Amino acid sequence: MDRIQGLKLPRIISDGMIIQRNEEIKIWGHESAGVFIDVYFAGCTYTAVGDKEGNWKVVMPAMEAGGPYELIITVGNKKRMVIQDILIGDLWLCGGQSNMELPISRVMERYKEEVETYENNKIRMFQVPMTYDFNGPLENIRAGIWQRLNQSNAKNFTAVGYFFAKALYEKYQVPIGLIHTAIGGTPIEAWMSEEALKQFPAYIEQSAKYKDKAFIQKTLVDDITRINAWYNRLDEVDLSLKERELIKGRWYDAREMEGWKDCELPSFLVDENLVEAGSVWYRKVVQVPENMAGKAGRILLGTIVDNDHVYINGSEIGFTSDRHTPRIYEIPLGKLKAGKNVIIVRVCFERGEVGFTPDKKLQLQIGPEVIDLNGTWQYKLGGKLERLDYPVFIQFQPMGVYNGMIAPLKNIKFKGVIWYQGESNGYYPDDYKTLFEGLIKDWRKTLRSSDLPFLYVQLPNYATLSEDYYLQQANLTDEVRKADLEAGWAKIRQAQLEALELPNTAMITSLDVGEWNDLHPLNKKDIGERLALAARAIAYHEEVNYCSPVGESVIREDDALIVTFKNEGTGLIMKGNELNQFIISQDGEHFYKAHAKLMGSNKVIVWHEQIGLPKEVRYAWADNPENANLYSKEGLPASPFRLNI
Repeated sequence: MDRIQGLKLPRIISDGMIIQRNEEIKIWGHESAGVFIDVYFAGCTYTAVGDKEGNWKVVMPAMEAGGPYELIITVGNKKRMVIQDILIGDLWLCGGQSNMELPISRVMERYKEEVETYENNKIRMFQVPMTYDFNGPLENIRAGIWQRLNQSNAKNFTAVGYFFAKALYEKYQVPIGLIHTAIGGTPIEAWMSEEALKQFPAYIEQSAKYKDKAFIQKTLVDDITRINAWYNRLDEVDLSLKERELIKGRWYDAREMEGWKDCELPSFLVDENLVEAGSVWYRKVVQVPENMAGKAGRILLGTIVDNDHVYINGSEIGFTSDRHTPRIYEIPLGKLKAGKNVIIVRVCFERGEVGFTPDKKLQLQIGPEVIDLNGTWQYKLGGKLERLDYPVFIQFQPMGVYNGMIAPLKNIKFKGVIWYQGESNGYYPDDYKTLFEGLIKDWRKTLRSSDLPFLYVQLPNYATLSEDYYLQQANLTDEVRKADLEAGWAKIRQAQLEALELPNTAMITSLDVGEWNDLHPLNKKDIGERLALAARAIAYHEEVNYCSPVGESVIREDDALIVTFKNEGTGLIMKGNELNQFIISQDGEHFYKAHAKLMGSNKVIVWHEQIGLPKEVRYAWADNPENANLYSKEGLPASPFRLNI
């Protein structure tokens, strides 16, 4: 809470705040018991008195969009607090995990010009700091400030929220506020109350030990100690690191190339001597022309598993500690020279896989000039160690961040929620439908709005394509592998689809904007704008076509299945020469890649020559349904689904 002497306000009631229009306005805080508090706002005065615990509140009538306003709070003639630049508009809660959390700074490669030429003082964001508690819901947010959308703050905004808010403002011209609560990696159960999780007693039991704050502190300290000790031992056994230290001067350009082998990058390393954890050194010699020498530039290395130190001509220019962040390192003036330059990358890997993510762009950029780094590199195995177990993330535990970040918002009125989550639950998807529907009801109860609009993103495509997939595409076999039938992300998408049974919900499909090799696809603009389109329908009650086509019913005619779609807009289309990603089964266990053709504006007929009397059809049922190409004429991709006779 902000405070002046004994007067305290929640941090979210602060300069630059946005209040939901056309809803009662609640202002609350803490003072001494029995003390009278006067609140002045929009020309009116409201009086409250502290209860026996010193808590007070005033409720003011709803207002139309507008501002800026001042909020003045006084206690007698001695204490006075002024909250400035308050706007009345629409307030949206942004929730989920990393794809909602991902800031504009991470997508600047795609949207640099747009972001650097746009400011809007009427779009603002309050980022709730990561907070967990397992002893019950907290009363207030502990920190945070309202950030206006300007060049100083734009890169901090959630990228999905940025494009969502921008689209809504351009449509309605009213202030748009974002309360940003998303935390990377969090499973859905972390965002649910204890009451909502009672039907899952294992989660209640799992979180019980975290009620002990001393246990949490010891767990975190022990974990940091364990990880640091592992990396210290890796440095001790990394022979290439020791060789570097023994070579004086130009260690990076040593002529002794013994033990180095060729490899093609970007790729994950395959070597018979590779162990489950350790380090690998990569090396590439690059010729830089005279006109590029000495200039500042950048090196792009895609994403690397798990972490890396990058050197150019012996100078370290960058380090990244996780596998998901794009490696974009600045090269200072004077580091590149004419002629031969040596790039060294030391990669440490913790659990089996190591290397440069395939299909990523590797290059040197010096001004407008580009030197391609894809192709042949050399590598050398460094240290070898046992597997390093995953770090401990207390924030992933059931109910923790709900108590710390959602429960304290109970006094705030929202226009609605936008949600992007499900990736972490892909490892255990079977309960997701119950959990997700439970979360929606739980948040509506907490936020005291039984029909609060809840808009969410169906998971995009993601996952490495397997050898089995390529064999199937080559028609060596039409049978779908069991791993795809049990795909966690496919099951999550189906659960998300079925959650539309709840009123005032909307789902946007994102199969066409994912990246098979990146958990965090860059295209957040289409996601934000599709959510805004859904908001126009669900929250603003416009008649707009925001829904993706989805299979609604299926009948059998002879040995073919005819699927009827809803939300087809002005009609279904396919992108390409033939429909892909339909599979059928006659027993519900063995599925085969099927032929499919459009029938009229809203039907697809599906069949396979060897499958008589099929009884089930699925569409785009895989973690990464490559080339799923059924769309509405409005350009919205069809949702994955499964239907039975």
